Amino acid sequence: MTASGYPSNQLLQMLDAADFDLLRPHLATVEMVRESVLGEAGAALRHVYFPHSGSVSITVGLSEGQMIEVAMLGRDNVVGGGAALADGIAPADATVLFPGAASMLEIGAFRTIAAASLPFRSLIVRHEQVLLAHAQQSLLCNTLHPVEARLARWLLRARDLSDSAILPLTQEALAQMMGVRRNAISLVAHALQRARIIRYTRGQIEILDPAALKATACDCYSAVKASHLRLLGPPR
Repeated sequence: MTASGYPSNQLLQMLDAADFDLLRPHLATVEMVRESVLGEAGAALRHVYFPHSGSVSITVGLSEGQMIEVAMLGRDNVVGGGAALADGIAPADATVLFPGAASMLEIGAFRTIAAASLPFRSLIVRHEQVLLAHAQQSLLCNTLHPVEARLARWLLRARDLSDSAILPLTQEALAQMMGVRRNAISLVAHALQRARIIRYTRGQIEILDPAALKATACDCYSAVKASHLRLLGPPR
């Protein structure tokens, strides 16, 4: 909770006091446990989440078992907001990547408040536009950019959300989310470590030189941040 009495979620902080007061009685603070599932593709949602810390990976998968991440959500996002406004069915899997806390809202209360508050409903709609822009940028990035640039972009986003240079993450998990072979991640990570940009051990990656990592990343990192700022404005 911030000094203003708002949770540490940038979307909730964009609401004025009157609209936040509609939400306040219905919000419950919960811990997001690593690898817990907040939404499953094709299944009905029960809750909407406004992360305070940590991150949630939004992934799509194939019947063969392959999957790829389309967005990483955190304190500048809401998990399940668009689906709650629509039919209440999750369009993709949402799994906690890095543990943290969140404000949780039952989907019925979410819909009632969205119907009563135009500013709240408009905020959620703008957020869904941000997610669409992120997904489109991710598709472009995964199609056109080399693994090194994509990995650097991903690590920068993870660092932004975790507020830590140390990320508890395996190369295997990274490869799965990025839709590439593990040896491709291993080769790129080794090169970044040799350049003293990162340091990795089993199950952990530490960012040593954020500026060099940003120089290695593709323009998609800055483009995603720009779309977020254009559609939602600066955080308060």
